[in-house]
Amino acid sequence: MILGATVGLLAAGTLAHGTFHRNSPVFGRALGRLPAPAGDHVVALTFDDGPNPEATPRILDALASSGTTATFFLLGRHVERWPDLARRVADEGHAIGNHGWHHRKLHRLSPSRVREDLELGTKAIVDATGVSPRLFRAPHGFRAPWVTPIAASLGQRTIGWSLGVWDSDRPGVDAIVDRTVGGTRPGSIVLLHDGDGYAPTGDRTQTAAAVPLIVASLDAGGYHFVPVPTA
Repeated sequence: MILGATVGLLAAGTLAHGTFHRNSPVFGRALGRLPAPAGDHVVALTFDDGPNPEATPRILDALASSGTTATFFLLGRHVERWPDLARRVADEGHAIGNHGWHHRKLHRLSPSRVREDLELGTKAIVDATGVSPRLFRAPHGFRAPWVTPIAASLGQRTIGWSLGVWDSDRPGVDAIVDRTVGGTRPGSIVLLHDGDGYAPTGDRTQTAAAVPLIVASLDAGGYHFVPVPTA
């Protein structure tokens, strides 16, 4: 009985790690850090849940003024609502990833519903931008065993992150900057938010204000910015 209970606990722990840890390889690999050679100060800034009519243009302006390339994981229903903003993201040379359609916790959905969500998100992005996304990030990073294989079947690489600064909690511009700059290491994939997964016009003004300060500080520290690789 003790052995059985131990095996059960180990199995439960493995399943939980695969579901809730954003970079867990249990259910398929999710890239959580850039493959940066030693001493190469590269960082990827990524933005989830957009586009957003207030924050996204401000963030794009800041990135353009500094010549910085980022990666945007776009939410399909927001893309459908603001296709011109999604098109601007693509036109300005940023990488685009699929964040699904509804911002649902995918580990709670059946394989067919996960596929539907990802396909709807993909279609919205393609229709708005002409770009077929080759990256995918699960909302909250939560995955069931079938999520990464479904994304792969759509030609999309699953991406996690190495630094989340909880900017979506709106802790203040200074806190967002300090957490990002203080937590960034060579090869970091930084998670920020230009939109709100649950409210189409959610307030992301703090993040928008923080971005130029983050870019300037990391640039001064010798970092250069790259998009998340698709392969």
